[in-house]
Amino acid sequence: KNLFYILCLISFCTTAQAQSKTIKGKVTQMDNPLLNVKISVSGSETTTATDTNGFYQITAEPRDMLIYTYPGLNDVQIIVEDVTRILNIEMSQKVEELDEVTVRNSNRKSQKELEEEYKYKPNLIKTAFGILDSETAPGKIRFLQEDEINDVGICILDVIRNEFASVRVFGDCQRGGGVYIRGFNSISQASPAVYDVDGQILTNTPIWILPASIARLAVLNNLAMTTRYGSIGAGGVIVINTKTLLYAGNIDGKPYDQAKLRNNKYDNSALSDVDFKEDKPSYMSKLLNAETEEEAKVIYANQIKKYSSSFYYVLDAYDYFSNRWKNQEFAEKIVKENNSVLNGNPIALKSLAYIYQAEGKFEKANKLYEDVYSMRADYAQSYLDLANSYSELNLNQKAAAMYLRYDYLLAE
Repeated sequence: KNLFYILCLISFCTTAQAQSKTIKGKVTQMDNPLLNVKISVSGSETTTATDTNGFYQITAEPRDMLIYTYPGLNDVQIIVEDVTRILNIEMSQKVEELDEVTVRNSNRKSQKELEEEYKYKPNLIKTAFGILDSETAPGKIRFLQEDEINDVGICILDVIRNEFASVRVFGDCQRGGGVYIRGFNSISQASPAVYDVDGQILTNTPIWILPASIARLAVLNNLAMTTRYGSIGAGGVIVINTKTLLYAGNIDGKPYDQAKLRNNKYDNSALSDVDFKEDKPSYMSKLLNAETEEEAKVIYANQIKKYSSSFYYVLDAYDYFSNRWKNQEFAEKIVKENNSVLNGNPIALKSLAYIYQAEGKFEKANKLYEDVYSMRADYAQSYLDLANSYSELNLNQKAAAMYLRYDYLLAE
């Protein structure tokens, strides 16, 4: 008799265990994985949450109802069936419909009004979804203004490090890194912040941005402000407005690039070899007529006294000794001794960068292109030159980011 009861008990436990099943799946929104989606079994205390990649696992029984919830998105309810093993869920944005709306006077301003005030109101920040006003935003916005940014740093990580409470920077400007805004204690599986750079949303830290080119920086960690970024904004958003955004005006509500104002487009006006020989400067005629390198050095020594204030002459002299006589050491000496006429002049530095590029000195050219970018961040050509330079150094991630910004300016 006792044996019979034991067999019945084992059979009952086996049946009960057979009814429970492990259900796995992935939760996404617009094809992006969602972190920390809450999944619960209705009427029980069984709950779990998705990981960084949107995956989850939960135990349930047939006829149980699984409920998927995430702030700002519509809840999803699924009834478990006998054959249910994998449930991949796509969540959608929650839209609140109102029966009746009464419009009253508000202190909120239109995007057009905010655009007009942007230049002189430091509490405004431009995002991919419009301009945010810290006075009317649904949460606190923490700012770094241009005069508060330490441009001695190498990259954006140096700018943010130790500037905000509860914001932790990891990594460095050489190998890359990231930023945790909300910390490890507030969310069990914290995600690093994403970046909104002049309206372009980047998931990788834009270490290519020079601190000197940043006009404003803002940290968003309020869910009401970051939910529009979707799941990638779960770790918060760092908004960066570069000096490129300090435009003179708008066309049809869209900012335009200063480069376009200045007709900064190549018009096929470069001199051909024939034109150059016929219309070359007089100093080049004397250098080109030198029969030996020593004779050329004597001519240079006399000419530099007269043309020491001309960066055109310095660059021509460098190019002449570097390529005509293959004397790299003397050519670099010319640049070093006349550095004062080149520094701070974006046209001179870019011209020297082009020469370096033609000679295959890509690292030297890259350094000059970065300097030019910091001085002329409002020129589309600065982005294209720097993108090409990064590509030549096989810094593909940096190159892609700069090409993206360049295409964005042209599209505007």
